[in-house]
Amino acid sequence: MSESTTQSQAELLAALLAGRYPDEQGRYGPFGGRYVPETLIPAHQRLEAGVRRWLQDAGFQAELTHELRTWVGRPTALTFAPHLSQRWGVEVWLKREDLAHTGAHKINNALGQALLARRLGAKRVVAETGAGQHGVASAAACARVGLPCTVYMGAVDMERQAPNVGRMKLLGATVVGVTSGDATLRAAIDEAMRDWVGDPDGTFYILGSAVGAHPYPYLVRELQAVIGREAREQMLQQAGALPDALIACVGGGSNAIGLFHAFITDQSVRIIGVEAGGTGRGLGENAATLSYGRPGVLHGSHSMLLQDDNGQIQETHSVSAGLDYPGVGPEHSLLRAAGRVSYESASDEEALAAVQELCQSEGILPALESAHALAGAKRWAAANRGTRTLRVLIGLSGRGDKDMPTLSKTLIARLEGQDK
Repeated sequence: MSESTTQSQAELLAALLAGRYPDEQGRYGPFGGRYVPETLIPAHQRLEAGVRRWLQDAGFQAELTHELRTWVGRPTALTFAPHLSQRWGVEVWLKREDLAHTGAHKINNALGQALLARRLGAKRVVAETGAGQHGVASAAACARVGLPCTVYMGAVDMERQAPNVGRMKLLGATVVGVTSGDATLRAAIDEAMRDWVGDPDGTFYILGSAVGAHPYPYLVRELQAVIGREAREQMLQQAGALPDALIACVGGGSNAIGLFHAFITDQSVRIIGVEAGGTGRGLGENAATLSYGRPGVLHGSHSMLLQDDNGQIQETHSVSAGLDYPGVGPEHSLLRAAGRVSYESASDEEALAAVQELCQSEGILPALESAHALAGAKRWAAANRGTRTLRVLIGLSGRGDKDMPTLSKTLIARLEGQDK
């Protein structure tokens, strides 16, 4: 690494630790910003003004905190995993977002944005979803606040996440299947944005991850940061110390940025994001944007992307629908560029093995997304265990009920084959 590059990284890290990001233009160092059609500029500006007015408002925060406590079920538990700890040779702690209402971390953001939408006078809400958890969370949150909700979902994801499609419909949402493009999360976001362009005044777009144009990455981070604040306090209370390593899965990156944010200035804590390694390193074989991507613009933000030599966004692959996205939130790109967070990948097979291990050792069925973090944590434990007892805190972003159609075709089919 050249001296100029090292200096650039050092400058980014210093500004990051000083809390200077995002700036007024929504930039995270070289990443972020707002690259949207002219027709959406007023909608983004209204949203930004609403975020500035309401997000830190005492009344808004009181209502949000009350709903998080009495409806979502926060704080979620911090669970010590004794059997995994014995197997891996380190203390293993799980931040249990799978215990939140609707089964994942997505409800924190969906609820906050739905409350904001009501304050901004929206008449309806649109949302996108990949694994279905954000769609379910948005449907539930809109039912709670009394707003109609339309959810766009790729046809491929609708097939592999069928239980969540039914849940959204039961919660009163209109689910629109998307067959264009790759028919997964990227295509669903495209369609939700087209809907928003058609009625930017009366429609509020609840974006599900820490991606997109400013102020969405900031807004989503602030609404998900409750995960890290709770986890940091719980670790000090229950373990008596901060973790040595903090690990979460990364697709768009909302659960990870929510967990990481409270620990960024704790430089004794190593932070690791684990992406979807899929079946290989080639374009189209994975969704490991920070591992194999290059800078570019997607869905209104400058960040790392999976693209070919001509700048064309590539289709991705992951056994996990929620990680199957060719981009990543701009703050994660900054954290990587600043050297504060390390990013690696876990393959489909590693994730499936992690599902089985957590199920059989601790009686917890994790989402396939969360299983990538478990696989990364096991790898970290194997490389670092020694004479001193180390602690690893893993973000368990959601529960695996939604993944039963995929698990039935893969892991469960293998287990049944072994029994014959």
